[in-house]
Amino acid sequence: MLCACDRYTNKHKKVSISNIDTSASSPPSEPAPVFNEIVAPIDYDTSVWTDLSRIDTQLIFDIRYATENNFVAEQMYDCPRCFLRPEAAKALILIHQDLLDQGYRLKLFDCYRPKSVQKKLWQKKPNASYVTPPKKGSMHNRGYAVDATLVDLEGYEQDMGTSFDFFGKRAHHDFLELPADILERRNILKNAMAKYGFKHIRTEWWHYAYRGPYSSPFILADFQWSCE
Repeated sequence: MLCACDRYTNKHKKVSISNIDTSASSPPSEPAPVFNEIVAPIDYDTSVWTDLSRIDTQLIFDIRYATENNFVAEQMYDCPRCFLRPEAAKALILIHQDLLDQGYRLKLFDCYRPKSVQKKLWQKKPNASYVTPPKKGSMHNRGYAVDATLVDLEGYEQDMGTSFDFFGKRAHHDFLELPADILERRNILKNAMAKYGFKHIRTEWWHYAYRGPYSSPFILADFQWSCE
């Protein structure tokens, strides 16, 4: 069986939104791993979802909830894939091109998250400042949010002041008692995201949600992706 993570690659080349099929911190000591690119059959409805690994080969994926390296120390996804609604995916590609022009690449920790997983996270961390209550639902559950950070062009993660999913004031956007270079990188990420319609939240420097215009269903989804 072929895991979806085998389709992820870190090849260096320019990307274009024309390639999108809409028909259907603790910096690591080593750069991001490079996977061989495998063109696999499309196994989802491309009219309502886009698999980011298929449209931008310079994105880096470190989908934490497909591992035990997350704040609940438990694997929540069967395999690592990154889906967004098509209009949000288009905007993210523009964001990534903007960041590439500034000498950075995007690493994505989470994208669309099934609502069943949201319930599990809430059971582990029932604090609305950090985990959206399942009844309300997260923008992740709608396919309109990403958790992201900056890496350099070689794939080395940049220091953003805390690790991903650090629950504390140091991760807040309004916490300014940080070195100037960290504050600058946070602003670079925030400004690029905002330019193409992704809004931050106060308590997490890594979380951004697409604010429209929406053309896909704005619903709490429980789509489960394939791992074959």
